[in-house]
Amino acid sequence: MADTKIYMNRELSWLKFNERVLEEAESETVPLCERLSFISIYQSNLDEFFMVRVGSLVDQMLLSPNVKDNKSNMTPKEQVAAILKQVNVLNHRKDAVYEQLMEQLETHGIRLVDFHKIDKKKSEELEAYYDEEIAPLLAPTMVGKKQPFPFLKNREIYAVAVLEGKSGKEKLGIIPCTSSVFPRLIAVPYEEGTYMLSEELLLHFMPKVFKGYHVKAKSLIRVTRNADIDTDSMNDEDLDYREFMAALIKKRKRLSPVRLELSRDLDGEIIDTLCQYLGVKSEYVFRNDTPLEMSFLFQIQDILRRVPELFYEKRIPQKSPQFESDMPILPQIKEQDKLLSYPYDSMKPFLEMLREAANDESVIAIKMTLYRVARQSKVVEALIEAAENGKDVLVLVELKARFDEENNIEWSRRLEAAGCQVIYGLDGYKVHSKMCLIIRKNEEGQAEYYTQIGTGNYNEKTSRLYTDLSLMTHNQRIGQEAAMVFQALAKGETVEETHDLLVAPKCLQNKVLEMIEEEIRHAQLGEATYIGVKINSLTDKKIIDRLIAASKAGVKIDLIVRGICCLIPGVEGMTENIRVISIVGRFLEHSRIYIFGTEEREKIYIASADFMTRNTIHRVEVAAPIYDERLQKRVKEMFQTMLYDNQQARLMQPDGSYIRIHAEDAPLNSQENFYAQAYLQEKHS
Repeated sequence: MADTKIYMNRELSWLKFNERVLEEAESETVPLCERLSFISIYQSNLDEFFMVRVGSLVDQMLLSPNVKDNKSNMTPKEQVAAILKQVNVLNHRKDAVYEQLMEQLETHGIRLVDFHKIDKKKSEELEAYYDEEIAPLLAPTMVGKKQPFPFLKNREIYAVAVLEGKSGKEKLGIIPCTSSVFPRLIAVPYEEGTYMLSEELLLHFMPKVFKGYHVKAKSLIRVTRNADIDTDSMNDEDLDYREFMAALIKKRKRLSPVRLELSRDLDGEIIDTLCQYLGVKSEYVFRNDTPLEMSFLFQIQDILRRVPELFYEKRIPQKSPQFESDMPILPQIKEQDKLLSYPYDSMKPFLEMLREAANDESVIAIKMTLYRVARQSKVVEALIEAAENGKDVLVLVELKARFDEENNIEWSRRLEAAGCQVIYGLDGYKVHSKMCLIIRKNEEGQAEYYTQIGTGNYNEKTSRLYTDLSLMTHNQRIGQEAAMVFQALAKGETVEETHDLLVAPKCLQNKVLEMIEEEIRHAQLGEATYIGVKINSLTDKKIIDRLIAASKAGVKIDLIVRGICCLIPGVEGMTENIRVISIVGRFLEHSRIYIFGTEEREKIYIASADFMTRNTIHRVEVAAPIYDERLQKRVKEMFQTMLYDNQQARLMQPDGSYIRIHAEDAPLNSQENFYAQAYLQEKHS
């Protein structure tokens, strides 16, 4: 049996990550309006967690109830029980911090009220508004023999009431509260800055909808449905991937509920009735003291934009000093490798490179993988322009990018219509790599490669919010291997062997394990050793076990893991040479960096892959080596800066908990430090 004290369950580790997000909402050092963002992110994170991870575990409880997690030896039932217990604890904290934030908003002239806090005159005005603007749009249902329980849409709010007729019989009344017609935040008349949520207004006036009935009890409710749709059947060669995926998306919207949330206390018998109708067990019911959906907080932020001190200081991605403004991009890449660091560096050089390639007569082909792109994507527009200009454009669009499927389906149609060759990935594998290859004929008429490989998506919006790295190189060996990857994708195959790139599913995990083994061998010879890794998640047990072996051999290991980390550091005799920190701050840490070896023999990569089994052996991922000494130095300095962060970093303890790193030295916020450097370089360029 595995020594469980050095492993953590994946799902419970994820909840610890979301707890760190909640801590940012609790922190007095974070500006008030930014704290609103963090509490909203906490809730939306939890929604997705229930839809995907809890949904998957619920399925496992039915199909494979005795299968145990390979790290914690917990069955699906035990995992769900532990999750529900921890979520209840975290939600109490969420309720408390929400109340605190609302109190602080009042000092800035913003109040959220219900009918108990407004006078008669305002009540009458709101009732008139309800009668004229809301009531005509409602679609109430009274559940009975002639009217079955309605289908409740995923994550939408409903008002539910227990109705007692004159005969004493009880029925359920249900009204959808979500509408694109009336606003979520309704201004209270005669009181500037005071608002009421539309669902609270609707709930208050339910007796007007169900006239002739006594409303015995009422509450707002919200259902979260399982979204863990099965894409395995996409492996049929005769299948139209795009149409099949569109059908799966529709199916997802009707999957079974995995959570029921309430805004009010209801009698246990009523809850049992709701659970029976929905097919939900009582342990999946959560009572909230906060609104059931928090997107309205972003509207409150907009109202308060006039007060800059309530927000983080405005930051704008800066022009990279690596590029000359008055010169074409491709010749500059040919002269020297370039590395963009988002959001500190602007994405513009990459977009300019694509536009330049689209209009360069010497460019013969552009090949690209797309996983997530912006709604109004300049990247896709450049690819369409290239195809219209007669370039050979190959685009792999990953239709299985969770929750971005519909956007990707639409872009795939537009790309095809423009003349691009669109492919949809491999049987059984998601294509998660971030790779662009430009093939251009040089002055001698020979084909040469310009390759971009990144850690994040080709999304202009998230490039301002996520930290990512983007390598742009004229290295022909890298270009040849990138071309080999695209050729394999076009044939529906995986790459069998590489020399420069690490390419999952067959040439990444094994090569990472080999580099760990190399450090172990050097440690056994008494030589200096080092492993430094920055990723979003660490769950791959093969890699975890070799990292443990490396620690036992004396290899020094630094891990910067933002989210899930199933390896517990600092356990004597096992992982005492491993240090794990997590940085949760203003920007979402998304870049992946692998460093193996000490200075004279070190290997440095940036990658699209986390150390999760789904990435290392179930997806097509690409890690690119950094060969340019200037860029190696820059990546190492960035990594070291993050290691010394004492403002946003938390240190994982031997019991699996996280503590904030206190500023014994001068305060260092790595994200603010990188932005300060970007602004200084722009000033001096």
